[in-house]
Amino acid sequence: MQAHAYAPAAGSHAGRIILVTGAGDGIGQALSLALAHQGATVGLLGRTQRKLVRTYDRIVEAGGPTPALLPFNLETATAPEYDAVHDALEREFGHLDGLAHVAGILGDLSPIDQYDVPTWCKVLHVNLTAAFILTRTLLPLLRRSEDASIVFTSSSIARGGRAFWGAYAASKFATEGLMQVLADEMAGSTRIRVNSVNPGRVRTAMRRQAYPAEDPELLAEPSAVVGPYLFLLGPASLGVNGQALDRP
Repeated sequence: MQAHAYAPAAGSHAGRIILVTGAGDGIGQALSLALAHQGATVGLLGRTQRKLVRTYDRIVEAGGPTPALLPFNLETATAPEYDAVHDALEREFGHLDGLAHVAGILGDLSPIDQYDVPTWCKVLHVNLTAAFILTRTLLPLLRRSEDASIVFTSSSIARGGRAFWGAYAASKFATEGLMQVLADEMAGSTRIRVNSVNPGRVRTAMRRQAYPAEDPELLAEPSAVVGPYLFLLGPASLGVNGQALDRP
């Protein structure tokens, strides 16, 4: 598919304002760096300020547009904190052209009859509910864009249930459902398109947690899997809506 072979031209995302969650490391950091390299101004949202600053510094040192730092804990944030993110972006930029949901947590790999209830609730909240709240909060800013894109991060586990993947699997199935519902609501009445990306097997901390015995050298680097995100977050994907993309 076009998204998998996408190689953006220089400046393909110039002038675009894009918020990335989980921007402190892994795929979120790699995507933020790639977007800035293509000329986008990136809102760096994540739990750990030290990691966000590291991403910020790398963008600035490379000559990219000055990012916005947005420390934010998806697990504990309350309504005023979501509103504060909206207000900060509105004051600084006036609108939003893209929202990439990359942050997520694994939880336990455990059978359902032994799954810890508080952990289940935390995983569903961070991976699904917080993404819903943030999207809902920022939709007014996305509606002001001439060409806006929302991208959710999915997983192969959302294509078929697998034993012991518990809350993580449930959250990714639900994320796909949220994407489809929102895409259908946005179609025809807004300039917002909504899609998801399954990045596949990637060398991240979450992957190490799930597969501690796996050889990380066999996995793709985060920087190698951002192509479909760049495609969906830029003008090249105009008209693409409601699609669940899998990286080969």
